[in-house]
Amino acid sequence: MTTAPTPPHPRPRAARPGPGGRHRPPLLTASMTLLVLLLALLGPLAAPHSPTAPLAAPFQQPDGQFLLGTDVLGRDVLSRLLGGGRALVLTALAGTAAAGTVGLAAGVLAAMVSRRLGDLLVRCVDALAVLPALLVVLVLAAGFPGSDAALIAAVALATAPFSTRVLRAVADTVLSSGYVEAALARGDTRRAVLRHDVLPNIAGPALMDTALRLVASLHLTATAGFLGLGPAGAAPDWGRMVSENAPGATLAVTPFLAPALLLVLLSVCVGLLAGRLADTVGRGAA
Repeated sequence: MTTAPTPPHPRPRAARPGPGGRHRPPLLTASMTLLVLLLALLGPLAAPHSPTAPLAAPFQQPDGQFLLGTDVLGRDVLSRLLGGGRALVLTALAGTAAAGTVGLAAGVLAAMVSRRLGDLLVRCVDALAVLPALLVVLVLAAGFPGSDAALIAAVALATAPFSTRVLRAVADTVLSSGYVEAALARGDTRRAVLRHDVLPNIAGPALMDTALRLVASLHLTATAGFLGLGPAGAAPDWGRMVSENAPGATLAVTPFLAPALLLVLLSVCVGLLAGRLADTVGRGAA
């Protein structure tokens, strides 16, 4: 008696949020994150004065002309605050995008080649992971002073190794599943498996990992600015503003406190949003 062949199992689809929106990020956190990002990116357009020109005495108290007072060199704090976030955010975003791209490519490649070659690739990546992230930033940023590309490369090199390990583990799990083995058995090419099976099923974890790396990138970029390794010259930078004005905090607190609060707010909001995304992806994979 001939039995009918069993059809292959359908490929799993990514989980979608329910109608109640339980898997969506909280509105308040998302709104605060968007507000700080818009302030950073569009703030230079609203600056009332030049952010680089000395306009009054150093550490002047807030008044009708200078709403947040002046900094250590007599420059308008509000104008520098509005102009100091764009370079930081764009550098962190570019570094995160570069790290995510490298981590995704290296992780998937390490999973799809032979076990020996995959392990060798991961060992090479681990050689970067053992270096302190701040040391990588210091070496590249100091070697190419004022170079945004060097700072982006430093942030990417410091965070990409961890993405590679995470995404390789996720891709290994997908490749060892039954529906991928069935696809290979029926003659699908590895390119087709990569396109139709691997990439769609690791998209959620890759997005979650990128969000978490963005938090680390913001910290590293702000630290580089604090150490004077950010934009060249007198260009405003939130991290550099904290470093420049900290000695005069007893004379005027706003030049030091305002950029510090924005850095903390941005990091906390992005971190909460990344954590919520991780919970969402975890529930969807369950």
